[in-house]
Amino acid sequence: MDRRQFLTSAAAVTAIASLPRSSWAQDLLDIKPKRVGLIGCGWYGKCDLLRMIQVAPVEVVSICDVDSQMRDGAAELIASRQKSGKQPRQFGDYRQMLAEKDLDVCLVGTPDHWHALAMIEACQAGADVYCQKPISRDVIEGQAMLAAARKYDRVVQVGTQRRSTAHLIEARDKVIGEGLLGTIGHAEICCYYGMGRNRTAENCPPPENLDFEMWTGPAPKLPFNPVMHPRSWRMFEEFGNGIMGDMCIHMLDTVRWMLDLGWPTSVNSRGGTYVHTDATGNVPDTQVATFDFDELDVVWTHRTYGDAPDRDYPWALFLYGDKGTLKASVNKYEFFPKGKKEATLSGKPQTEWDKYPEDEHEKDLEQHVAAANRAHQRDFLKAVEDRTRPVADIEEGHISTASCILANLSQQLGRSLTWDVQAGKVKQDDEANGLLAREYRGEWVHPTAENV
Repeated sequence: MDRRQFLTSAAAVTAIASLPRSSWAQDLLDIKPKRVGLIGCGWYGKCDLLRMIQVAPVEVVSICDVDSQMRDGAAELIASRQKSGKQPRQFGDYRQMLAEKDLDVCLVGTPDHWHALAMIEACQAGADVYCQKPISRDVIEGQAMLAAARKYDRVVQVGTQRRSTAHLIEARDKVIGEGLLGTIGHAEICCYYGMGRNRTAENCPPPENLDFEMWTGPAPKLPFNPVMHPRSWRMFEEFGNGIMGDMCIHMLDTVRWMLDLGWPTSVNSRGGTYVHTDATGNVPDTQVATFDFDELDVVWTHRTYGDAPDRDYPWALFLYGDKGTLKASVNKYEFFPKGKKEATLSGKPQTEWDKYPEDEHEKDLEQHVAAANRAHQRDFLKAVEDRTRPVADIEEGHISTASCILANLSQQLGRSLTWDVQAGKVKQDDEANGLLAREYRGEWVHPTAENV
């Protein structure tokens, strides 16, 4: 059976991946309480942690952040939400926190350039890890993270929670699984949000509450700029993978999960900064990437200006088959049979304020994805309990992350990159392979699959 036939087989596609374990909520209430730590107390670190507190008996015993103000605020919020009412211990250096070796679970919600070292050392300290996406700043970091998870037998879930999003699971099962699309020949993924790419600010001294030396860590040292911290650090290639690593990874990972796709055979990308030329950030404001998966191409487009072609789907995926089209996003999905203007199947997320009334007024919480985050935490904690692989296992996170990094490298080099899965490098391209790991600064040692 070739891939085209596989993608039209209802039985095969329905078996692609297990349902998220949201039905196990009661089971989790009966497990032994887990001792939890958080590295990175910013926006999404807190979002993830607070959802975990909602679904299982956990005690947050330690938190770490290089911003003392952010850390203090997180400690107060955690105390108000966890059952014990206790404030967690506070650390400014994650190494000191992990040296206690008293954590069952560790969440990593730092900027991208810190994910690898924090996740690997958490595994070495005996903790299972929930790590935000993209898992790494470069490809070799990702290989090392996968190696560490396997070497220390740790459960590692990546924050690609589209795999635990109820209406997207429904779309996968009812549309793809039932063969309504027919033969799927093409996928498009996109983001047309501004993403703060047009922000400008002058360099200045870092605030007193921020240990900027530690914040920078292994990354190149730049002068402090208010755009960097908090939250807009993704606009600097030194600290993240830009919009490709922030937004593309979600939709690429969703397509891979829905269609059971592994590694792309090749990646080609073009783009640059064409509009926000005076902005402080340095990542592309415009980028198109093609991920080749044998008989199926997945094409990504982002730009941070203008309107989306489909205003109902500014950040989305589109699957095209000979029998119809599936449109899907974090806000809804719709299936359109060929030639029809009206959707015959659709779904959208539900808030759960009746069960979790604290959600309604939580600062900065994405209300439409809170339920998916809870389902993702349940899946992770159930895997921790059973010692199994979670739905967004570190290997899947590595594939999706590395694919996006390869797109950035293709854009940088101006040529297609063909990936050798077995060798873990680009075929016949020494220059590209030299960019799979970037040089670490100062005392920090770049991890590899061999040295973890």
